[in-house]
Amino acid sequence: MPELLGKLSSTLELLLTPATLLQLGAVALAVLLAWWFGRRLRNTERARAILLESGFQARLIEAALIISPHVLALVLIASLGGVLHALKAPSQIVDHAITLAGLLLLVRLGVYIVRLSVGDRTKGWGNAITFAIWVVLALNVLGWFDPLVQALDSVALRAGGERITLWWVLKLLFTIAAFIVVAAWLARWVERRLMAMQGLALSMRIGIAKFFQAFLIGLSILLGLNAAGLDLTTLTVLTGAIGLGLGFGLQAIAANFVSGFVLLMDRSIKPGDVISFTGTTGTSTEGFGWVQELRGRYIVVRDRDGVETLVPNQHLITNPVINWSYTDPRVRLKLPIRVSYKSDVEKALEVLLKAADANRRVLTDPPPVARLMGFNDYGFDLELRFWIADPQEGVNNVRSDVNRAIWRLFQENGILVPVAQREVLVEMKPPQPNVPEARDD
Repeated sequence: MPELLGKLSSTLELLLTPATLLQLGAVALAVLLAWWFGRRLRNTERARAILLESGFQARLIEAALIISPHVLALVLIASLGGVLHALKAPSQIVDHAITLAGLLLLVRLGVYIVRLSVGDRTKGWGNAITFAIWVVLALNVLGWFDPLVQALDSVALRAGGERITLWWVLKLLFTIAAFIVVAAWLARWVERRLMAMQGLALSMRIGIAKFFQAFLIGLSILLGLNAAGLDLTTLTVLTGAIGLGLGFGLQAIAANFVSGFVLLMDRSIKPGDVISFTGTTGTSTEGFGWVQELRGRYIVVRDRDGVETLVPNQHLITNPVINWSYTDPRVRLKLPIRVSYKSDVEKALEVLLKAADANRRVLTDPPPVARLMGFNDYGFDLELRFWIADPQEGVNNVRSDVNRAIWRLFQENGILVPVAQREVLVEMKPPQPNVPEARDD
């Protein structure tokens, strides 16, 4: 700690000189100009369009957009340093700024390359990771790293017989993070190789990729703890507490992860399937949608309105789910119709079949059928049954088309649809004359 305070005191004395303040102002102005230029460049319509594109060329342009402010800052500061050297003016601060600007450029480019190899899930962490790595390297370049380590190592507490310092905790976190990044990169590489194997079923490829990812991340954490010098045998109590937490507080999360692996292994639901969660087959499509993606904790279901619903995996295991495309995509739909007793029921049945045959989505094998189901208070209860082979294109829309065709043909053939009504007969009786009651004398 005294060495760090002495280093800080000497640095403040150097920074408060007029020449140093002028250099700091010039460097700050160069950084602000570079930041403004990079922001304007990234906000153009062309730059935004490129960021949404895919391909090697788009990624090169994206990398150029990301490092453009760093390159401009380096060029401006280097130009400033050249002018100061030509004038033989003090340039110590500018020389350090040139080194730090070049270091920041290399770190930002390296982080971007790692992000591409790991995947876009770390897209929002690029600037934060770059800043953290750059600060550590900058402290080492400026000679502040060793005094800072000694100061952090002096802040400690004792847990049992172990001395835990603040520097040890930071080193542990950094080591684990580094191992996790390597594991994520390996998992990403394995996933890409598996997805290219067309011989395996899609659900099997996803399941193997998720297993490798979970295994590599868990292994990287253990290796990081071991590399940081932590004795894994001391984690017995911690692992027991984690197991107890999984048994109580994390029970639902663990169940969702296990259910996700079960779904991937038995291939009962896979991306592209058409499913619905409630209702009866052929009469209701509530919760109807397409399976977009299988994740470790949930699946993504997209309905016809474009709304994506995240359904926990455990819900699919413990509740009935209709998979419209599990083995055979063909499904049968039923349309109940009521016809008046004043209409010809045989003609009505023929009209129902004609309406079904006129729809291009209705299958001819098996053919549609019309049935007389019963006699109601107001008319005949009929039912039209037909099959379709493309429920992913929608079920209610074909029901609507057939119903419209039925109504049109009913009107053309004079078939009536009864309206519920009741007749109430009121019987009016003449009033009875009053007969005096007999009295007992």
